[in-house]
Amino acid sequence: MVKKALGTIVAVVLAAAAWTCALAQGYPDRAITIVVPYGPGGSTDLLARSVAQRMSENMGQPIIVENRSGAGGVIGSDFVARAAPDGYTIILGTGATHGIVKFTNKALPYDPVKDFTALTEAVEVPLVLAVHTSVPANDAKEFAEYVKKNPGKISFGSSGTGSPHHLAGELFKQVTGIDMIHVPYRGAGQAMQDLVGGQIPAIFTTLSTAIPQMRGGKIKILGLVEAKRQPSVPEIPSIGESVPGYAMPRSWLGFFGPAGLPAPIVKRLNTELLKALHAPDIRAKLEAAGMPVVGTSAEEFATVVKDDIEMYRKIATGAGIKPE
Repeated sequence: MVKKALGTIVAVVLAAAAWTCALAQGYPDRAITIVVPYGPGGSTDLLARSVAQRMSENMGQPIIVENRSGAGGVIGSDFVARAAPDGYTIILGTGATHGIVKFTNKALPYDPVKDFTALTEAVEVPLVLAVHTSVPANDAKEFAEYVKKNPGKISFGSSGTGSPHHLAGELFKQVTGIDMIHVPYRGAGQAMQDLVGGQIPAIFTTLSTAIPQMRGGKIKILGLVEAKRQPSVPEIPSIGESVPGYAMPRSWLGFFGPAGLPAPIVKRLNTELLKALHAPDIRAKLEAAGMPVVGTSAEEFATVVKDDIEMYRKIATGAGIKPE
């Protein structure tokens, strides 16, 4: 009986291995779908469509970009988590959909780690603290001092509750000990519009959103939330340079497949994604839009996701953010 059972197990393992090899050898033989869990437009759409076009040319199959927005990215993410692990459905995820949401959504239908296979971190999306030109501050430290002189009167906007922008502001409050009111918007564009118009004195937003307004003299960028300066804008300091102890996890956009994606397909997708990301024209387009290309191994990206979740856990706990 034991020998028979062992024989059955071996047969099943061999059959699974043969299926995986056959799947990988013929992959891809039809269209691949990249799900963007947000609406059309914006940095996620630009990245997905730029990469999809080049991957299609290189792989000889259509690469379709499908926007499945809703619930702050949860609907699209859950769709991919439930998809077959065959390499034909992948997602462009964010630090929000694959990290922060774990601490803001108590009914989250997927696990950001267990239900996905990391493929590659694609780009960084640097965040900044920006203020209206009327705010009497030229760096983050001066802004914190200004807020301290006006407790409970100064607000900051973000692209929504539970977004990296929101947590960047909450961490700033924790580190500086200031009392500042959070005003969530439905997107970075609306928040920036109100900042330029003077309806709100400060926002945490993406560098790519803020740069055009700064260069037009309509706002001031006081600092990057990440620990290091960006080579593309070396004149902009990090917040931590004037506020010691402040540093957010890098905001990123990256690709994932469903859990259980066969190793040969993970390798193929990682190779093709990196090839597209590092194509000179694609790289130039993305970096001009404020998204420095990264490109990592699948294993490196999986580690980034796990480490960031722990950092976001600490920030959310310190800010008193609870799942709703």
